Amino acid sequence: MIRQLFKRKNVAAILDESGGFNGGLHRTLSVGNLVALGVGAIVGTGIFVITGQAAADYAGPALTISFLISALGCMLAGLCYAEFAAMIPVSGSVYSYSYATVGELLAWFIGWDLILEYLFACSTVSVGWSGYMQNLLLGWGIELPYSITASTFEHTAEGWTLTGSIINFPAVFIVGVVTAFLLGGIKQSSLANNIIVVIKVSVILLFIGFGLAHIDVSNWTPYVPQNTGEFGSYGWSGVLRGAAAVFFSFLGFDAISTTAQETRNPQRDMPRGILISLAVCTVLYVAVTAVLTGIAHYTELHVDAPIAYAIDQLGGQLSWLSPLIKLGAIAGLSSVILVMMLGQSRIYYAIAKDGLLPQVFSRVNRKRGVPQNATIIAGIATGLVAGLFPLHVLSELVCIGTLMAFAIVCISIIVLRKTQPDLKRPFRVPLVPLIPLLGAAICLLQMVALPWNTWLRLIGWTALGFIIYFGYGMRHSKLRG
Repeated sequence: MIRQLFKRKNVAAILDESGGFNGGLHRTLSVGNLVALGVGAIVGTGIFVITGQAAADYAGPALTISFLISALGCMLAGLCYAEFAAMIPVSGSVYSYSYATVGELLAWFIGWDLILEYLFACSTVSVGWSGYMQNLLLGWGIELPYSITASTFEHTAEGWTLTGSIINFPAVFIVGVVTAFLLGGIKQSSLANNIIVVIKVSVILLFIGFGLAHIDVSNWTPYVPQNTGEFGSYGWSGVLRGAAAVFFSFLGFDAISTTAQETRNPQRDMPRGILISLAVCTVLYVAVTAVLTGIAHYTELHVDAPIAYAIDQLGGQLSWLSPLIKLGAIAGLSSVILVMMLGQSRIYYAIAKDGLLPQVFSRVNRKRGVPQNATIIAGIATGLVAGLFPLHVLSELVCIGTLMAFAIVCISIIVLRKTQPDLKRPFRVPLVPLIPLLGAAICLLQMVALPWNTWLRLIGWTALGFIIYFGYGMRHSKLRG
């Protein structure tokens, strides 16, 4: 019984499943598409939303250091992802990798964690999109009523409360639009993402270029604000908590790996797509954070649209840039939602294909090559979460789920090198076990820095996952059957 729970899926069998027509999924993505998907997912909420809130609440101007810490952890984890993605180029990302290395039960655990990661990532970005859209409409003299623009629930030190709003309708609306778009097929979705990426990166470069001339260096003093006496509230512990909070910003390269089964040459292109997108986005994040905290004092940046706020504080000097920033943010956040929804549906598809979720999730529209039911269900779940819950609760849950996934990938590389040393590895992580151990350690350190309430929510989500596994997945597993 115990041995059955940890039964591993044969790597050769996984690769055989991914061959040919891919069960309906089409191989259409090039390395350029992968880099665009990575940048599309990474450059979004992290730059347009999380930067301001993390600077205001945790690290101040030293959030640039937080981003470098997170980037280091991501780069180490990214090397591990690259080895797995080239070696096991199938949908499912860490779930599929874990099934081949540590067995079914732990694979289910990480798959369920990935569902948390992508579901709440999509929801978080949708709430950020709503904030920027409202800000843009307000600049045009259109103010939407509070009853349809705020989350239904809020969480404070006193606990959960009702806000008086029915639902965050703009957040639900954009999820619906993206879901409809994804149902059109991967090629159409990739093309739209490529166009949006060009727009939003151009807008970010405009912000950096013109913002440099308006930096007030006094806003950077002190660079590391004095700790308030509470762990994570400024000081170096705040820098560490800030790193954990912005780790969510680098989620995009994880989403790249979920499209391995739709990539033309995954063994060659997956490592390139992951590492290039990480490098590009790290530079953009650090530059934007420095300019943002130089234009506006960090204490003023706890808003849903911090870059738009900073530009607005400059008044007439850069008033022409404000609507462009808002439009770029809206476009950019839309591409993040698109890539995260794409990743979420592929996770459902991969798990259901193994029998651990109902088969309805694995049905593919043959004409469009899309897991149709998984995409629709992902859209419904994401829309509900985005409409009901506030940004800060969603983003913290995403961070802890992401960090756990990355740590498991790093550890799994070491396990697979020991247990299956002869597997063909088109890309190899250098300096094993040092790099995987450092990657796992940085991820775990940032998890420790997150609030205890976030851990409690993760424990609750995990408990629900194990109930589903022992109640359904274990009895319907194709590997066990």
